[in-house]
Amino acid sequence: MDTAEEWAEAEGFETGFVDGPEVRLHYVAAGPRSAPLVVLLHGFPEFWYAWRNQLGPLAEEYRVVAPDLRGYNRSDRPSGVDAYRLDRLRTDMYELIQSFGRGEAHLIGHDWGGTLALSFARHHPAHVGRLVVANTLDTERLRTQLRGTQLLRSWYAAFFQLPWLPETVAAAGDYRALRASYEETAVPDAYTETDIERYRTAWERDGALTAALNYYRAAGRAAVRNLFSLEAADRIYVPTRVLWGQQDDALGPEVADALCRGIDDPELVRYDEATHWLHAEYPDRFTADVREFISEASATRH
Repeated sequence: MDTAEEWAEAEGFETGFVDGPEVRLHYVAAGPRSAPLVVLLHGFPEFWYAWRNQLGPLAEEYRVVAPDLRGYNRSDRPSGVDAYRLDRLRTDMYELIQSFGRGEAHLIGHDWGGTLALSFARHHPAHVGRLVVANTLDTERLRTQLRGTQLLRSWYAAFFQLPWLPETVAAAGDYRALRASYEETAVPDAYTETDIERYRTAWERDGALTAALNYYRAAGRAAVRNLFSLEAADRIYVPTRVLWGQQDDALGPEVADALCRGIDDPELVRYDEATHWLHAEYPDRFTADVREFISEASATRH
């Protein structure tokens, strides 16, 4: 089996690193250097390879960059929970966009990548053209989303707050729990054994599981602080399309509605048969929905 990086090279994609003030981020890129910039942000427990089905098609029209978020795969893994706060992650995204010589980018995010994309669009709207997020939470407005049965669905986030035990469980039995999140919850054939082995290589990197889980721990600490705040996070005014897999075991369909209430004039597109992994299960449709929405930005400028 070739590695994810060898696969990227065989596809003609570029690989590189961006040096920020705190971390060095690894990325894979494709497409014309002068084209509008599109940044693809993966979730847990993936890495840039999550976007293997979108990189090539989007690169026909855009300069596409898929980074490993800090802590994942070949990007730096700073120690400590606070290193994974959203404000630190937003700095990474700002530096990434600037490193490609752009003032703005279209952001596409799934899961934790969606959380980061929403936060960046809220705090740095001038640097975002259009925003597409899929099956994610807006952790700066959690009180509107974690209600009723969704609190029970999100039990794992509470478990992840514990020290060391979640890492032990995740790695046990040759990463049985992480593998099951694909093999048992995604629609058949969305992930091949080769895909999962490439993910496993990333999980095995020293400190990678702790870094990935620290996203949840940092969010948990922030949620506790926000409980004592009377002010809700600002609404998002960047043009936004929300793509939602209705069969997600972790995030119910009602979360999409709650998420949209924090966005000005959102477009919500539901995938009735898709699970949490809609970008891998229905890649052609997902890519078309992304391409259609971000292409409208170019049309409105002419």
